Amino acid sequence: MAELILALDVVDPLAALEVAETCAPFLDRIKIGYPLILRAGLGIVEELAALGLPMIADLKVADIPNTNRLIAEAVFTHGFDSIICHGFVGRDAIEACVDTARAYGGECYVVTEMSHPGATQFFSRGVAERLAELAVDCRADGIIAPGTRPERIRALRPIVRQRKILSPGIGTQGGDLGRVAPLVDGVIVGRTIYEARDPVTVAAGFAEALRSRRDP
Repeated sequence: MAELILALDVVDPLAALEVAETCAPFLDRIKIGYPLILRAGLGIVEELAALGLPMIADLKVADIPNTNRLIAEAVFTHGFDSIICHGFVGRDAIEACVDTARAYGGECYVVTEMSHPGATQFFSRGVAERLAELAVDCRADGIIAPGTRPERIRALRPIVRQRKILSPGIGTQGGDLGRVAPLVDGVIVGRTIYEARDPVTVAAGFAEALRSRRDP
């Protein structure tokens, strides 16, 4: 039942819009972050949102509560539907994002563990579990857990229970769709799609693989 989420880290606004538009029929959501926003500005969100897909702001917000609130307000007033924040900054900082998301009818996801190899330095030894517990306590809609380490998703699922788990790292980073999809609510794929010679065909292949898992 996992959604297909495109991590659109293309920095050329025109190229980003082209990839998003052509792949849109096969996507459930689009996630953009600093690379595209810093190049194109927040206005790019309105153009992407016109495709009719929910938009995730992957800014991994990690500041004091007031700054987090200001960032979240900017995100939601420009057309995003969800925001991602870091959990290590603590309860009050997470709640600033969660409360702002609620005020705008949006969602907030908390990073509990990242997908790159270096993440194991500090998100280990129970840290990710504590962050997942904090995300639940703060009423976040879900967490971000690494698609490159399915065993970590299995460890975090009992903590968040029915809350959503979105997992980056599928494809180029080494995450395997077949192993991860049954464990999560959304798989995040970036470079494997947008750096492909034919992004549409690749996106369609991911969508078909997920659909086959939904069908009995």
